[in-house]
Amino acid sequence: MSDDVLWETRGAVGVVTLNRPKALNALSLDMCRVLLPRLEAWAADPEVKAVVIRGAGGRAFCAGGDVRAVAASVVDAAPTGSGERLSREFFRAEYTLNHRIHHLGKPYISLVDGICMGGGLGLSMHGSHRVVTERLVLAMPETAIGLFPDVGGGWFLPRFPGESGTYLGLTGARCNAADAMWLGYGTHFVESARLEVVLDALVDAPWGMGSASAVVDQVLADFHADAGTSVLGTQHAAIDRCFAAERVEDIQQALESEGSPWAQETWATLLRMCPTSLKVSLRQLRMGRTRGYDEMALVEYRLSQAMTARADFREGIRAVLVDKDNKPRWHPGTLGDVSEADVEACFAPLEGDPFVLPSREGARGPRR
Repeated sequence: MSDDVLWETRGAVGVVTLNRPKALNALSLDMCRVLLPRLEAWAADPEVKAVVIRGAGGRAFCAGGDVRAVAASVVDAAPTGSGERLSREFFRAEYTLNHRIHHLGKPYISLVDGICMGGGLGLSMHGSHRVVTERLVLAMPETAIGLFPDVGGGWFLPRFPGESGTYLGLTGARCNAADAMWLGYGTHFVESARLEVVLDALVDAPWGMGSASAVVDQVLADFHADAGTSVLGTQHAAIDRCFAAERVEDIQQALESEGSPWAQETWATLLRMCPTSLKVSLRQLRMGRTRGYDEMALVEYRLSQAMTARADFREGIRAVLVDKDNKPRWHPGTLGDVSEADVEACFAPLEGDPFVLPSREGARGPRR
């Protein structure tokens, strides 16, 4: 067992604790490699009725994938090509893990307390139940570092209400618990101080009384409270008007026409994001409207390799996570300079690097 991932079986419940609190439980390659076989074993064990995942330290569930390590490896190992190999290995492992969660076949309950960004949504959104707390900070901030909303974002963001997923995927806007409940990301709201009691109740639940999913539903319903009014929900009409366009430039025009302080602030946010990431992400999100999760996972793997190979990715990591000056120098620097061919190239099939997801036919568990 890795010290960064702790697991135990408590009665009929498998419990995973992400244990990198100093790194806000960011998901590393080694953590993916530990988690996958453990989930495989629990999925096959008839004595394990449900899985619970949580984060240690009290500040974060999971702040995302450890993309800083991927970026550093690309720079440090460029002469040997090993950095590219790490990019392949990391995203293959992460996406395979997400796929296992998506098709687990058993209730999978995420106790999402504190920061949950990027890869944290990959660890939670694909499960059946997501318990959020008053400390939640939820976001998909990838366009700020030269990437795109991955870990299944191309599939789940278009399934949020209206154009809210497009808005979140392009801007990286942060959501609280009320927003998460309105989106449908959260299935239950529980105060942070009660999470240990929730876990104890799941362990002590009468698992022989009905389906495992029904047992989890009843336990969580007993703790569920009102998360309050979602600001995101109150803005949904404006979001739908402004983010329905098929081109980022048209979103800009719609925001300018909207003219409200929210619209002005939103466009100012988009101006700070990587222009190539914005165009790639919008195409990804539109594609995901009509494609299934498994198909989009393969598209996102192609994108992961194309986007991490670009200089914008390393520059985004530098500006946001290393130097933290938040002054990235993108190339191309404007939306108008990003050609359709640039975008198309990111979606092109990868030569000599096939990525095939494991077959999970018939294994889809209860999801919501």
